[in-house]
Amino acid sequence: MTRATAARAKVDVVLIDAAWARALPGVERLVRKAARAVLRAKTRSLTVALSDDKRVQALNKRDRRKDKPTNVLSYPSGEKAFLGDIVLARQTVWREAREQKKTPADHVAHLVVHGTLHLLGYDHETSDADAERMEALERRILKKLGIADPYTPSS
Repeated sequence: MTRATAARAKVDVVLIDAAWARALPGVERLVRKAARAVLRAKTRSLTVALSDDKRVQALNKRDRRKDKPTNVLSYPSGEKAFLGDIVLARQTVWREAREQKKTPADHVAHLVVHGTLHLLGYDHETSDADAERMEALERRILKKLGIADPYTPSS
């Protein structure tokens, strides 16, 4: 095992909705790259589930009492090594990318970074200061991935 390989965080990707692979070839590699841009310690791992609106709506209703699909849900494990699970809803992600004039790949990467930060304990709903801190970190990570600031409106 090389040094570069040893330093990689373990990111499992579960393809629940096969349409992800058809709509965005290489999506699993993209998800791993985005999550690893946040995680530096090799002892950390997480799982990203690529799902659809119907399944995410059911989870959102059950866990957040919001009966609608959402782009990303994060489920922290409370453990140090295994951080938890992230679930993305394909139709919502694609719709948002279109509405925000972003590529689906850039939007997926942003949501994986966002969800991973939630697993690490970052929160944007508690206070404006926390939101600003989390967004600034997202911007720095995404810039390293060559992705434009997701919080600057496109023209």
